[in-house]
Amino acid sequence: MSDAWVLITGASSGLGVEFARLAAAEGRNVILTARRAERLEALKQELMRDNHGIEIEVIPADLSQDGAAQALWAKASAGRGIDILVNNAGLGANGFFGDPDNWPRERAEIAVNVAALSALMSAAIGPMRARGHGYILNVASTAAFMPAPRMAVYHASKAYVLSLSEAAAEELSGSGVKVCALCPGPVATEFFEQGEMEDSFLLKITRPAPADAVARAGWTGMKRGRRIVVTGVSNKVFAFLPRLLPRRVMVFAMRMVWARKG
Repeated sequence: MSDAWVLITGASSGLGVEFARLAAAEGRNVILTARRAERLEALKQELMRDNHGIEIEVIPADLSQDGAAQALWAKASAGRGIDILVNNAGLGANGFFGDPDNWPRERAEIAVNVAALSALMSAAIGPMRARGHGYILNVASTAAFMPAPRMAVYHASKAYVLSLSEAAAEELSGSGVKVCALCPGPVATEFFEQGEMEDSFLLKITRPAPADAVARAGWTGMKRGRRIVVTGVSNKVFAFLPRLLPRRVMVFAMRMVWARKG
């Protein structure tokens, strides 16, 4: 598969690293992108040491900046076909919507989780459809299935990702291009630390899943043509609950889940 390229956003840690390892193990050339160039270079060296016989390119990018996603795609796709796009980059933060101090982080969440993901997905679909094959894996979350006070923008952004993925998958039916939304629960990554959520009640009632297992489930589901992958039995139950409980009850419960000490 030396001519097969995979573009992975958020590749400097967590699920992004695991997706890169899976792609490399299949002999696919990999384009790694994230803000932290030094981490991307370290991952590149790891994959090269494993001697997969592939090409690896590092393109540092901050997808919260205007035009960054379009510039990334232009550079990543220049002179090569991207067969798999993994939209893994994502941000989250715990705090009440409407607090002026929270808006800069929330704006960045929308820019990365919604705008950049959409721009990359839109750019990828045309060339993939022209070639008659391709995969797009969008990392959503079980957060997509319900709103949540204190995490309002994050949950809304993941609901957008799930809705867009399902709609695009249907639009692309029969084209050879597959779109999959991966919806895990908590994953053992840097997400909680970066979003200042280490003391949330959620982490007291559940144990984050290993990133490698979640990535493998999403990767396998994508290749099998599944449109939604919810990982873990408890997360499947969690994702189904909004169909059974009154929405006001569900929203109140989610406020408790994301509550923090103090």
